Amino acid sequence: MMQVKIHQAYRKVVAVCDSDLLGKRLVEGKRLLDVKETFYSGELMDKEKAVELLKCEAADDSTFNLVGKEAIEAGIEAGIIEEKGIMKVQNIPFALGLL
Repeated sequence: MMQVKIHQAYRKVVAVCDSDLLGKRLVEGKRLLDVKETFYSGELMDKEKAVELLKCEAADDSTFNLVGKEAIEAGIEAGIIEEKGIMKVQNIPFALGLL
């Protein structure tokens, strides 16, 4: 399961993280990944629902912030990120998508 939150700004920012990562702070060298509840905590979704939402938001010119294995898989399936754009901190994958 994943947490999905849509932030309204100039462009929407869609924040998606694996539920078990919510609230964690990951540090590796100079990289810091802070999975803050205030940014990521939103609607709880399964992968199928998240993929559909990501596809709809991509059509609406949104940007994306994905953290965790399941969130990354949903992003790839939705066509908003590619394998080459995935980074890791403490072996946790994350990616940013700007279409």
